[in-house]
Order: sequence, then C-alpha cells, then structure tokens
Amino acid sequence: MTSLVVILSCIAMFLVTGGLAVLMSRSHRATPAIYGLSLLLSAIAFVTSLTHLATPFVNAPTLVLPIGLPWLGAHFRLDALSSFFLLVANLGCLLSSLYGLGYGRHEHAPHRVLPFFPAFIAGMNLVLLADDAFTFLISWEFMSLASWALVMAHHRNADNRRAGYLYIVMASFGTLALLLAFGLLAGRDGAYGFAAMRADEHAPLTAGLVLILLLLGAGSKAGLVPLHVWLPLAHPAAPSHVSALMSGVMTKIAIYGFIRVTFDLLGAPMWWSGLIVLLLGGVTAALGILHALMERDLKRLLAYSTIENIGVIFVSLGLALAFKANGMGLAAALALTAALFHVFNHSLFKSLLFFGAGAVLTATGERDMEKLGGLIHRMPVTSFAFLVGCVAISALPPFNGFASEWLAFQAILQSPDLPQWALKIAVPAVGGLLALSAALAAACFIKAFGITFLGRPRTPAASVVPEVDRFSLSAMCVLASLCLLAGILPGIVIDGASPVVLSLIGDRMPVQMDIPWLSIVPIAESRSSYNGLLIFLFITGSASATIYIVHRYASRTLRRSAAWDCGFPESSPWTQYTAGSFAQPVRRVFGTLAMRARERVDMPAPGDLRPAAFSVEQHDLVWEGLYLPIAGAVGFAAEKLNRLQFLSIRRYLSLVFLALVLLLLVLALWS
Repeated sequence: MTSLVVILSCIAMFLVTGGLAVLMSRSHRATPAIYGLSLLLSAIAFVTSLTHLATPFVNAPTLVLPIGLPWLGAHFRLDALSSFFLLVANLGCLLSSLYGLGYGRHEHAPHRVLPFFPAFIAGMNLVLLADDAFTFLISWEFMSLASWALVMAHHRNADNRRAGYLYIVMASFGTLALLLAFGLLAGRDGAYGFAAMRADEHAPLTAGLVLILLLLGAGSKAGLVPLHVWLPLAHPAAPSHVSALMSGVMTKIAIYGFIRVTFDLLGAPMWWSGLIVLLLGGVTAALGILHALMERDLKRLLAYSTIENIGVIFVSLGLALAFKANGMGLAAALALTAALFHVFNHSLFKSLLFFGAGAVLTATGERDMEKLGGLIHRMPVTSFAFLVGCVAISALPPFNGFASEWLAFQAILQSPDLPQWALKIAVPAVGGLLALSAALAAACFIKAFGITFLGRPRTPAASVVPEVDRFSLSAMCVLASLCLLAGILPGIVIDGASPVVLSLIGDRMPVQMDIPWLSIVPIAESRSSYNGLLIFLFITGSASATIYIVHRYASRTLRRSAAWDCGFPESSPWTQYTAGSFAQPVRRVFGTLAMRARERVDMPAPGDLRPAAFSVEQHDLVWEGLYLPIAGAVGFAAEKLNRLQFLSIRRYLSLVFLALVLLLLVLALWS
C-alpha cells in the first residue's frame, strides 16, 4: 500500500508542477524549476516501482478514492505488470527531464511546453495504476490531450498543425475503440472494475470483438500498421525530449493496455488471437523499417523505426498468446519475456536516438540529413552516444537490442510444437519478416549515422557547430551506458520481468542469475545460450589487441596524401553519398511493391545545355488507399448532413423521437 500511495502522491505533485508552470512559465527560472521538479518526482516514482517489483508479494495493493463515477469511485492497483511499466515509464521521464534542463534553454516558446510536460507524465502514470475502465479511459484521454498540446507547441508551423490535427483524430478514434471494448467486457451488469472483468467468463464472440477493438484502440496509440500514420508527423513536430517520451514511453503505455486486457482481463486466449497479432506485428515491422530507410528527415526516420520495433514487440506478444492458448507455458513465458525485454530496450535506445537528433537540431537547426555531415569532429560525445544507439537498435551484440531480439527468435524456434497448421506456417514466415527487418534496420542506421556524422559538412550550418550542453550529454551518456549494461547483463532484466510473466502466464523462464558465467538460457543449455559479457570482453580484447599491434609494429612514418576521389577531383561535399543514394538499392528491390516508387531521369540530348535531373516518386499506400478515401467520404457526408442545421422544429422533434425508438430497440435486443 505504501508504494501505491507514494506513486499516487508523485502523480498529484506532477499535476501541481504543471499548475506551477502556468504561473511562472514567462519567468527565466521556469525551465530549470519545472524540469528539476519533474526529474525529482520521476526519480521517486522510478525507485518506488523498482523496489516494489523486486519485493516478493502475494496480493497487489489497491486503493479506492471517492472520485469518478459516484457508484464506482476511482480504483487504483499496483501489481507486477504495473510496476514493470512504471519502472520503464519513469526511467524515460527522469532522463527526458534531465535532457530538458539543457534542451529547454533553446526552446523559443517554453510557456507552450512547460505546463503540459509534467501533466503528460502524470497521465501516463495514471493509466498504469488504473484498476477500472472509467479511470483508465479518463487517464488515457488526459495523456492523449497533454501529448497533443506538446505536439502543437509550435503551432504556427503549418506542418505541425496538420500533425496535431491528425494525431488528435487518431487518438479520439482509439479512445472510442477502447470505450467499446471495455463496454463489452463490462457486460450487461456494467461491471467496470477490472476485478469483476477478470472474474467474469467471456464468450468467444465477445473475446474476438474485444481483441479487434483493442487492436484498433491500443494499436493506434502504439503505431500498428495501418494505424501508424500519425507517428511520422507528430514525432518530428514535438520538441525532441517530448518525441523521446512519445516514442520511448507513450507507445509502451499502449502496449501495457493491450497486455492488461488480453493476458489479464480476457482470460484464456484462443489460438487464432495469437495468429492475428503475430501477422499484424510482422507486417508492421517490415513496412516500418522500409519507410524509415527511405527517409532523409532524421526525426521522421526515428519515428518510422519506432513502428518497426512496435512490430517486433507485437510479434512476441502474438507468439505468447498462441503458446498460452496451446498450454505451452515455458514457450509462452519465453515469448512474453522477449516482448517485455524489448519494451525496456526500445525505451532506452529510442530515447537516446531522439536525444541525439535533438542535439543535432539544436546545434545545426537542421533535421535533413542531406544538409548535415562531418559532425563527428565537432560533436564527438553526441556522435559516440548516437553511434551506441544505432548499434543497439540494429540488434548487434553486445548491446541490449540483440539480447531481446535473440529471445524473440528463440521463441519462434519453438513454433514446430504448435498443433495448428496455420501457426506452423505463419510463424516461420513472420520470422523471415523479422530477419529481413533486422537486416534493413542495420542498413537504415548505418545510413543515419554515416550521412549525419561522417564525411564532410554538406552545408555551412554543419561546418561550424558547438557540442551541446552538459545536461543533454549526461542524459545521452546514461542511456548509452544502460544500453550496454542491459546487453552484457541481460539476465538481470529477464529475472526482473519474471514476476510479470509468472502472474500472466503461470510459468517463467529459468532463473538466469543462477547460470554460471552470467549466460542466459531460454529453455535449456542443450538448445541455445548467450553470454553478452563474454562477447563484450572478446570484442574489447580483440579490438585493443589490433590497435596495439598496428601502433606497435606498423610504420611510424607520418604520410599525408589527398583522399581518394573515385576519379572525380571536384572537392564539393555534394559529391558524397547522400541518404537517397544510400537507400537506392533497397528502394529498387522493395520500393516498387511497398511504396510504388518510381525513378525518373531527365537526360538532355547532346548539345542541350540543360542540366540533367533525377527525381524519385514514392507513395504511402496505406495513407492513399485507406485514409484519403475515408477523409473524402467524411467530407461528402458532412456536406450532405449540413442540411440538418436548417430543419423546422417539427422535424427536429421527429428525429429525436426516431433516435429514442432506435435506442430502445437496441436495449431490448441487448437484454
């Protein structure tokens, strides 16, 4: 009970901090005060949730406050699942607040950011503690509105207004879907408490409808294809530390909502639910990283990469549902552990990458990679931290991204034991999509780092830039260190997530910290094992030996020469590889199918003095095939329904009467 009260008190103080920001947002002391308070409160909530998760407990503490619906109140509960996601959320909020202490100095409209930043954190924490549908939905909508206000902080930019509009429409749609899902779970009795939903038996048809609505509601917030369209618009529009929160933390709140309902409230899953989630996750991962690889805007690239990682998490969740439905407890525990581990990992390396993009934006004023280059010489700490994030998100050992994706592939290897042929065929196919996504992710972030930080400056903006402030660098260095620690000591994270897995699956992976040499063993040593620490020591030792041998035995004579110019002596930086040219081979292989990509070359005839021109045309098939027709239909319907404003009073009364009759018929059929 003490832990629950402490975290609720922190949430109340976050709201007070938001009110304080309104009062003093025009003061020059507002930025350090608000971000400093947010950092302190996030640290308290993080330590409390970590302590609670590490302490063995039988009954999760609950608390009912006399607010909300009069007959229900507001129910709050702190169990293992909530504790884990509170830990992830508040770690991200803590480091975003630390980053904001420095980044916020460059914010030209702090009064539009400071009041909503702690409110956004409060909303995310409230969602994780809610133990009834009303409190959950109110907290969810509060979180959405606070984040929308942050997206609209620079509302004078037309692109930001468009991003904010699309985001609020998708958020409202998601909330409506969740409202309907909880309505189905509550049933005829209107039991909106999670305890009543958990104890109730749900018919297969109800469970199927709830799953679909949940994929629409939570999937739209997480970024599942085809509900992902707001991410590449909203993430670049928000301030960079807010983008880190939206990508690294808020999408995990959506995953929490999905796990809470499917693994906890719905009861025993059906095998086909795992198949649906699995296929959606695989498609999301592949399309997300393909779009990321084609991008030249650094923050849009990171937003599309978030979609890919959400796909990886949902693939693991789909596997866990399929294994659990078939009574394969150990395999289900492995898959769910992989999902939770990747939730934690993605919050680390994606926050780090957004911080790095924010540092580049602060120093150069540019997000376009084609206008950057050579920053490694002027921003060495930022470049090193960004490189760590790139290696981690590319799932390369010894960093954390490899450990969680390796666990996901180990779960895929358990699929031959599944009895359903649909799953036997689908799981290896999705495994192939994940392998393709992992390879494309490595190519994508080689491009992101190489074009942004290596080579020569392409514009004057990138030629003379300073390193960013110490607060921003500290936040990036902490995240880079955590990416390494979670990669070389993954057993700590796996064992830390075991109470969550045990409470939802009824089984868990073997205790990893009891295994010699700090290895991790998903099932049994005879099948597979991984030791991140030994790989780290091997890489460090071999690299150090190579450096020593080269410096010790190579010639000490200093030789300088012009760089190899590939036969083009023109020294212009524009002769370097660009983001578009880097992605061209992949675009030619996959772009025709996934984006209807077309390349056009205008080559003048001999004697014509016009310069040659090259252009690329790409399309977002989901946006053009789904959302534009819906928008057109809504506009057409709104124009036709506009006549309702000019009816007589008798016709208005007739419409009200017909609506009342229709509602009574629905109630009669429902009963």
